[in-house]
Amino acid sequence: MSLVNKEIAPFTAQAFQNGEFKTVSEETLKGKWAVVCFYPADFTFVCPTELEDLQAVYGELKSLGAEVYSVSTDTHFTHKAWHDHSEAISKIEYTMIGDPTHTISRNFDVLDEEAGLAQRATFLIDPDGVVQTMEINNDGIGRNASQLIDKIKAANYVRNHPGEVCPAKWKEGEETLTPSLDLVGKI
Repeated sequence: MSLVNKEIAPFTAQAFQNGEFKTVSEETLKGKWAVVCFYPADFTFVCPTELEDLQAVYGELKSLGAEVYSVSTDTHFTHKAWHDHSEAISKIEYTMIGDPTHTISRNFDVLDEEAGLAQRATFLIDPDGVVQTMEINNDGIGRNASQLIDKIKAANYVRNHPGEVCPAKWKEGEETLTPSLDLVGKI
């Protein structure tokens, strides 16, 4: 089921960020762009490479008005332990949400029920709490966080310029399209 153009469902969860535990909810994600990065489990193999990669672009994502949240079915306590014992994860400054009840993973339709783990999925959510993009990968295929930069720029452009769309490989400052009868069959 696609969640694109749908508002995120309510949730409340505990999270770890910058040495502190905190409560987050769907309301926490609203008011700015939100990148929600689901991954299967802490203390694994592909996951730390992805989360470290996400941290590498975190500053640029923040400069675009986006906040980052990682989510696994582990607890916030496990996130802290991983943060304290992994060189890659110790760099993370963004919020790491625990989802041991599987509520968030089910809300985003990324829970592997048999394994009890979240799939490898990324969602870009607009400031109104509406999903704009989603990507789900096989557990063995890591993601490239730098691709989120262009997605946020394009989604923000479309949000601020109703009636215009961004073509494939669009970069900020490049020409966009205005769908109309005149363009039909000419692209």
